[in-house]
Amino acid sequence: MVRFTLQLFGLTVFALALIWFAGSGEANQAPQEVEPILFADTVHIDLSNTETPVEERRQKRDSFLSDVKKLTHTAFNIKNQYMEDVDADKIIKAGIRGMLSDLDRYSVLLEKSSYDALMESTHGKYEGLGMQIDARDDRIRIISPIEGTPAYRKGLRAGDIIWEIEGKSTLGMTASEASKLMRGKAGTSIKLKIKRAGIADPIEFEIERAVIELKSVNYYGIVPGTDIGYVRLSRFAEETSHELRQAISDLNEKNISALIFDLRSNGGGLLDQAKETAELFLEQGREIVETRGRFENSERHFTSDRPPLFPDKPLIVLVDGGTASASEIVSGAIQDWDRGLILGDTTYGKGLVQQIFPISNDGSLALKLTTAKYYIPSGRCIQKPEKQGKKPIDHPVTAEKDKEADSLKVSDEPEKIFYTNGGRIVYGGGGIVPDIEIPQETWKPIEINLYRQSMFFDYAVDYVAKHPDVSPDFEVTDDIVEDFRRFIKEKGFTYTSSLEASLERLKETIAKEGKDSVFNSMVDSLYTLIEEEKDREFDESIDYIRKTIKREVVAAIAGERGVYEHVVLKNDPAVKKAVEILTHDNEYTKLITKGRQKAELN
Repeated sequence: MVRFTLQLFGLTVFALALIWFAGSGEANQAPQEVEPILFADTVHIDLSNTETPVEERRQKRDSFLSDVKKLTHTAFNIKNQYMEDVDADKIIKAGIRGMLSDLDRYSVLLEKSSYDALMESTHGKYEGLGMQIDARDDRIRIISPIEGTPAYRKGLRAGDIIWEIEGKSTLGMTASEASKLMRGKAGTSIKLKIKRAGIADPIEFEIERAVIELKSVNYYGIVPGTDIGYVRLSRFAEETSHELRQAISDLNEKNISALIFDLRSNGGGLLDQAKETAELFLEQGREIVETRGRFENSERHFTSDRPPLFPDKPLIVLVDGGTASASEIVSGAIQDWDRGLILGDTTYGKGLVQQIFPISNDGSLALKLTTAKYYIPSGRCIQKPEKQGKKPIDHPVTAEKDKEADSLKVSDEPEKIFYTNGGRIVYGGGGIVPDIEIPQETWKPIEINLYRQSMFFDYAVDYVAKHPDVSPDFEVTDDIVEDFRRFIKEKGFTYTSSLEASLERLKETIAKEGKDSVFNSMVDSLYTLIEEEKDREFDESIDYIRKTIKREVVAAIAGERGVYEHVVLKNDPAVKKAVEILTHDNEYTKLITKGRQKAELN
C-alpha cells in the first residue's frame, strides 16, 4: 500500500506538471492512461477474508483518484486564472508540504541541501556546530552535542531547547530547517538562544562553526586499576560496526573481564549498524528489533546473523536522555535478552522508522516518510507517547486542540508491564528505562554561563601557556581555583542569576507604574545583595569548577583521548557506579536476576 501511495503521489506530481506546461486536456487523460498500471500488484489482498467485495475496493480507489483530480484542477486554475505569474516549483512544493502537514513531524519534504545534510550524518564531514537535533513540542531540541565540536565545547547539552537562531524563533520549525540555518562556512559565527530546564530566561550563545569530522568510536580502553573494558560509541554510521568490532577485538586480546558500553548522548543513525552492533553481544538467531507499520510489507524482523564477539562476560550499557533511536534498539535488545544491565537515565524515546523516497529525476527532492515503529524483543515500542502531529501550514490550532493530534501515540497504558527473556519486569511507554538509575547532572546558572562564555576553555589555554610542563594527571588545587576566580573577573565575566532576572522584571514593573523614585534605593540595595550572592554561588559550585578546569586543561594538553583516560574513566559518576557493580562479588548477577525473582513471586 505504501508503494501504491508513492506511485500515486508520483503520478500526481507528473499530472500537475502536465497541467502547468501542457494545459488541462492532456492532464485530464493522464489518470485514465496509467490507472491499470497503478493498481497492478500494489493492493494487499487478505486471502483469509474473502468477504470484502471487489466493488468496495474499486469504489475506494475511484474515490481516491477523484480526490487527486482536485489537486490537478486546482493547479490548472492557478496556472491559468491567477492574476499574476506563479512559480511552478514553489506551488508544487507547497502542495507536497500541505499533504505532509497532517502527518507526524518526521515525515517531511527534503530539498537537496536537507537531503545532503541527512546523508552527511552517516558519513564524511560537514561544516557546522556539531550536534544532533530534533523537532519536539513545536521547538528544536538538542538530542546530543557531538564530542569535541563547537557545540560541545560551548556547553550545549542534551535536552536544551533552541529558542532562536540568529534572532529567528524556532516555533514550528522543522529539524531540517533549523539545520540549514545553523550550518555554514567554518570560521563564521552564529548566535543561538537556548532554553534550559530550571533557567527562567533563554541564554544566548555565540558559537563559531567548524569542520565536523564524524566518527563512531570516540574512545576505547581499560578502566585504570581494573581489567574492565570501556567503549564510547557516539553514533551509528556506515563504519560503526567495523570500528566497534576492531575496538572489542583489541580489548578481548587484553583479556578484559567485563565491558562498559557507553551510549550516552548517542542520537542514533543507521538501522543496519544498530543490528550489527547488537550482534556483537547477542547469541546468533536472537531477534534484535521488529518494525511494524500499517501494512504487512512494513513488518520486518531483524535477527543476529553471526556469532557474538563478546558473548557472555558481564556487560553494562550507559544511557541517558540523549540516547535515541538506533542506540535504544541496541540497549533495549540487550536488556530484553538479559545480556547486560542498563545504567543511567531513561532514554529519549524515538522509535519511528523513516524511509527516503526520491521524488524527482534530478535528485533535488526526496520524501522522508515514517513507515513503521520499532518494537524490541519484549514487545515494547521504543516510541514515547506524545503529541506528534504537525500544525497545518495555514491553520494554526490552539494548544488544547493540538494535544488531541496524537496520531502516533503508542499506548494508553504508559506503565504497561513487559518481561525480559529471563522473566525480569520492564516497563513500556517509550524509551528504555534503566535497571540502575543515575539522574543526569543539572547545572546551576553560574556553571552554565562559565561554560557558555568559554571561561574554562580560555583559562585552560592560558594555564597551559604559563605551565608548559603540566601533565594530564595534575590536580586542581585551591590556588588554581582562586587563580581561575581572578581570571574570570579580569575577563569581565558576568551572568544573570535567577534572582537577578526576577529583579529585572520587578524593575520593569516599577518603571511602568512610574514608581522609580519610591523604589530606586531599595532596588539598588538588592542589586548589591545579588552580587554578594553570586560570590557565594561560585563557592557553592567549587566541585563543578574543579572538575571542569581539570577536564579543559587535560583536553588542551592531551586531547579527547586524554579526557577519557584522566577524567571520564576516573571521575564520571556513571562509570564509577558501573565499576563498583562489576568489581563487587556477585553484585552484577544479583542485579540482573533481581527483577526475575520479583516476576516469579508475582
